[in-house]
Amino acid sequence: MKKIIYIVLDGLGDTPLAELNNKTPLEAATTPNLDFLAQKGENGMVYPVDKGVAPESDIAVISLLGYDAQKYYSGRGPLEAFAEGLELNEGNLALRVNFATAGPDGKTITDRRVGRDLISEEALNLAAEINSRVALSGATFEFKHTISHRAVLLIKGMRSKLSGFITNTDPAYDRKGVFSVAKEKFANTIIESQPLPGYENLQEAREAAALLNEFTRKSSVVLNNSLVNKKRISENKLPANIILSRDAGDRLPKFPSIESIYHAKFGCFVQMPVERGIALLTGMEVIAIPQSTGHLDVDYPVWTKIALSSMSQYDGVYIHIKGPDEPAHDGEYARKKEIIEAIDKFFFSPFIPKINFENTVICITADHSTVCSKKAHTADPVPILICGANVPSDGSLSFSERAAKHGSLGELKGREIMPLLVRLANG
Repeated sequence: MKKIIYIVLDGLGDTPLAELNNKTPLEAATTPNLDFLAQKGENGMVYPVDKGVAPESDIAVISLLGYDAQKYYSGRGPLEAFAEGLELNEGNLALRVNFATAGPDGKTITDRRVGRDLISEEALNLAAEINSRVALSGATFEFKHTISHRAVLLIKGMRSKLSGFITNTDPAYDRKGVFSVAKEKFANTIIESQPLPGYENLQEAREAAALLNEFTRKSSVVLNNSLVNKKRISENKLPANIILSRDAGDRLPKFPSIESIYHAKFGCFVQMPVERGIALLTGMEVIAIPQSTGHLDVDYPVWTKIALSSMSQYDGVYIHIKGPDEPAHDGEYARKKEIIEAIDKFFFSPFIPKINFENTVICITADHSTVCSKKAHTADPVPILICGANVPSDGSLSFSERAAKHGSLGELKGREIMPLLVRLANG
């Protein structure tokens, strides 16, 4: 079996911008190495989950690994809680949450991510205050900071089991059944959680929504009185004074292992808790990487070295690079372009000379489009390239949304990619 290298660039896809001469950030970026790989193989467009779906990363990654997200997904909250080592039993309520900033009325959201400058020490202290000073009626909880403004919340009911079929308090995301879907437009006002339509009479859902609303109110009081936030205000920084919650779930998904499906052993390295949770639950081995320095010219070459050195241990390596997503959420198209160029220069430049293309299948794609003009995930498809392992060139000249639309792969759905890569590796 040939080796598989599967690289997902988070939020890479975009739409043309007038500021970039009607190009996307990827099209405007200087990417000689990605273009070289596109020229060597076949290109196309991918709907990570399905047409019309603006997916979050979790359901997109599940689909990109070949699973039917509709069948296995049980909410982002359980994935992140599991990744962070929290004990989640069926009937416990797990949610992905953000520290955010609310205005004086306590309801209007000034910034969903506290200006993106909440440091770990601050977040850990705030989490400790919440855990020690908030008490819920009829439930216990664990609140754990993960990365930057992100955290997880696990609520355990003392009277009954809880249901994950409740709405988000975070207005930027809607619930479509078990899926959470990014909204392109929304009012910046925190929402009271309630049972999802069809679950209004389910006591476990009513109890879960009530407990989440109680947690939101009580944690806000603690955060507003925190010395951490008073200090941030004195430094002209936004206070982390509200918790936005989304993607509730009440059980872990039960995936068949990747190895049992594809008869291949996969390792992965990922940056975010949700991808780590998916990796562990699907039986991939998580490859340790150093904590990010914040300097792309330092981090990316290290990741390349780790990826190349780990290939001998696995049949395939899955690599998830967060880079392009965050600036796109802030509408920073120039920064997104710069990060794409940094990935090309500092990750792919040292990567390409070390690859035996005849014995390796390389796939590069994205988990979703994060469109700068909308500052949100959208349903737009993303580009994909597959090369190596005697894959013929389809004549594409660059790796971009515009070029990929004319590639020989045509349109794919995310769950079709992994079977295709394994077939090529076994060919």
